[in-house]
Amino acid sequence: MFRRCRSIRADLNRRLLGQRDPDRARRLLQAKCLHARANGDDGRRASEKGGREARGPEFWLHKSKGQHILTNPRVLDSIVRRADPKPGDTVLEIGPGTGNLTLKLLEASRKVVAVEIDGRMVDVLRKRVADCGFEDRLTVIQKDALKTQFPPFDIVVANIPYQISSPLVIKLVYGKIRFRSATLLLQKEFARRLLANPGDSEYNRLAVNVKLVADVEFAMDVSKRDFLPVPKVDSSVVTIRPKTELPNVNLAEWWAFTRTCFGKKNKTLGATFKQKRKVMDILKTSTLVGLREDVTINDNDGISSVSIDGGDMDEGNSEEESLSSSVPEGEMNLLKEKIVGVLRAEGFEDKRPSKLSNDELLHLLAVLNHAGVYFRNQVKSRQDTLLADV
Repeated sequence: MFRRCRSIRADLNRRLLGQRDPDRARRLLQAKCLHARANGDDGRRASEKGGREARGPEFWLHKSKGQHILTNPRVLDSIVRRADPKPGDTVLEIGPGTGNLTLKLLEASRKVVAVEIDGRMVDVLRKRVADCGFEDRLTVIQKDALKTQFPPFDIVVANIPYQISSPLVIKLVYGKIRFRSATLLLQKEFARRLLANPGDSEYNRLAVNVKLVADVEFAMDVSKRDFLPVPKVDSSVVTIRPKTELPNVNLAEWWAFTRTCFGKKNKTLGATFKQKRKVMDILKTSTLVGLREDVTINDNDGISSVSIDGGDMDEGNSEEESLSSSVPEGEMNLLKEKIVGVLRAEGFEDKRPSKLSNDELLHLLAVLNHAGVYFRNQVKSRQDTLLADV
C-alpha cells in the first residue's frame, strides 16, 4: 500500500510540475493517496474474517464538516460492546458514514435507523448493507439530525462532528423519546467538558444542564490515527444514561437561571447579581409577556435562550429597549437588594457557579423563586410544555 502511495506521489509530482496552482496540486495529491490508502486497507483486510468494516470511501471527505471515518476494527468492536445492543433493540445511529459501525450494530440488534445527511455516504452505506444481506433491517433517514424528528429507538450510537455536538446532545437528553443509553464518539475536548464536575476548569453550563437529567460516564479514548482522514485531535467515547427520576423543577426556569449564573462562571454570585445589567435582564424576562414555548440551541453552550415570536432575546430587541427605559431605578434597586439578601442568608454570596453542584443550584433557585425572584416569564411558565418539541 505504501509503495503504491509513493508511486502515485512520484507520478503526480512529474505531472503537476507545470501546474500554476500549487495548492490545487497538493489537494489532488492528498486525495489520490487517501484513495490508495482506503483501497489498500480494503485489499488487506477483506481477506480477514469479519473485515467488512475496513472499506474506504471513494470520494472527497470534507474535514470542515467533521467527516472522519473510523476504520480501526478493534475500536469499532469496543464501541459496540459499550453500547450493548440487545437482539430486540432498535438502534439510532447518527452519522453512520460508510457503514463501518452500522454493519456491526446490525449483527447485534433487530434494526438500525441511520441518520445521514450526505447522499454519497448513503449510497455506499446501502450497497454495503445490501451486500451483507441486512437491507431489510436498515432504515436510512437522509436529513440533518438536528432538524429531523427521530422515530422510537432503544439506544443511540453516534460519531458526532464537533460543530453539532452540543445541540445534538441536548436534543437527545431533553427529547420526548425515552431511551436506555447513548454511546457517543466525541472530540476529546468536548467530551471533557461534558464529563466535567464542579471545581474542574472545564465545568460549564452544558455539563450542568445535561447532568440534571442524565448520568455521563467516560468509556475510552480513541486515537486520531484510527480515523481516515486523520483529524487534528484525538476523540473520546462517553455513555449517557437518562435518569429515571428527575428533579421537580420548571425546566424553562432552570435553563434561564443557569444561563444567568454561568455567563461569568468564575465570578461570585454576589458580584453577578449586583450588576445593573443583570438585574435589568431578570426584570425583562419576568415582565415580557407572550414567550413562545420553544428552545434555541447554541453550539457552544447547550440551550441558550427562550425565543420571542420566532426571534432570539437579543440585546437589540426594541421591546427590551423600551422596557429598559420604562423601569424605575427604585424597582431595580429593590430587586437587587432582594436577590443579594437571599444569597447572603443562604451562604451563596461569595460562591462561584463553577464550584456549585446541581443540588446546590437547585436549592438556590428554589429559594429565589420562593422569594419572588424568577428568571423567565411566569404567565407562560404555568402552562409550560417545553419538552414537547425539543
